[in-house]
Amino acid sequence: MKRRVVVTGLGALTPVGNDVASTWSALLAGQSGAGPITQFDASSFPVRIACEVKGFDPLQYMDRKEAKRSDVYTQYAIAASVEAMRDAGFGDGTGFDPFESGVIMGSGIGGLKIFEAQHDVYRTLGPSKISPFFVPMFISNIAAGIVSMRFGLKGPNLATVSACSTSGHSIGEAYRTIQYGDADVMLAGGAEATITPMAIGGFANMKALSERNDDPKAASRPFDRDRDGFVAGEGAGVVVLEELQHALRRGATIHAEVRGYGATGDAYHLTATAPEGEGAQRAMRRALRDGGIAPEQVDYINAHGTSTPQGDPNEIRAIKAVFGDHARQLNVSSTKSMTGHLLGAAGGLEFIVALLATREGKVPPTINHEHPDPECDLNVTPNVAVERPVRVALSNVFGFGGHNVSLAVSGYES
Repeated sequence: MKRRVVVTGLGALTPVGNDVASTWSALLAGQSGAGPITQFDASSFPVRIACEVKGFDPLQYMDRKEAKRSDVYTQYAIAASVEAMRDAGFGDGTGFDPFESGVIMGSGIGGLKIFEAQHDVYRTLGPSKISPFFVPMFISNIAAGIVSMRFGLKGPNLATVSACSTSGHSIGEAYRTIQYGDADVMLAGGAEATITPMAIGGFANMKALSERNDDPKAASRPFDRDRDGFVAGEGAGVVVLEELQHALRRGATIHAEVRGYGATGDAYHLTATAPEGEGAQRAMRRALRDGGIAPEQVDYINAHGTSTPQGDPNEIRAIKAVFGDHARQLNVSSTKSMTGHLLGAAGGLEFIVALLATREGKVPPTINHEHPDPECDLNVTPNVAVERPVRVALSNVFGFGGHNVSLAVSGYES
């Protein structure tokens, strides 16, 4: 018999807030985190805008030596993990069995900033000058490792890497780990920090990014007729998952219950989603089946909704195929309209948003929705947040290579 899994801790570092509370407040207010790129000179680039994290000081979470030996994406992972563990009541390192507690945390790319910097060192000064810390700072599993060291978590430990589905997979696999008795507590999510010359240049040259350089806050416009690509973002989203009885025994605050997880592959194309969102359909159906959830019980979907011309209508078609007539009763929104696309961290953050919608009875909007695309004709919660009871919410994330994840979450009922 599978065990029930609840969420007892939340942590986020985003372009619209440096913790969960400020991020949630900004999303409900419809605030965009987009602006001109400040982290490097982008003046010669076709895309000069991004959703950057602002005012982050790693020394609030680690000493100077550790910060110097950590890529920014790892610093983000640590910051969100610290918040999540404190929120769960584990901030002092007690309340859990370290051997029954683990970490699944990923990144779509890993330490790209240190990679680019050290490549410059190699090209200008030669191989003898490459930092001995380069490899452990760069590899995409190191955040999971360092976070486990921070809290002494000696149970299952691994890192998912599935592009923009990364942290959706992390949470889904951590949920499975607890369900089947391999751990009682899991820290799960993802982090990304790829506002770098190579990443922005690469995404721009494949025409994935919006080029609204003169109006960055209006650039990410999911489901709008005039969308022209996503805005790159960065940050982290992390949750503490816990076996229900373990949480009840220690009197933990339960934010919500994880109800279902569906993961599929398109087996179709390098970057494009399968026609009619076929893989996304199966991911959502699997999540509903896993949780024994009828489509009519779902009230809100936090969409992948990147603001690309092809991806948005494909996701809407998938939702219609799965939910039938009930699709018209759903609120759908893409919070990437405000945060940009956090790539490997997107699933962690957006799962938290879906969870908060169930807990608070509020659905954040899709901003910049001025000219509805006729192919995206569901209620995408345009421009203004709405209040409504949300019994079950889905969080969808899809990644290059055809990775699809859907997670279902609801309020906890005994």
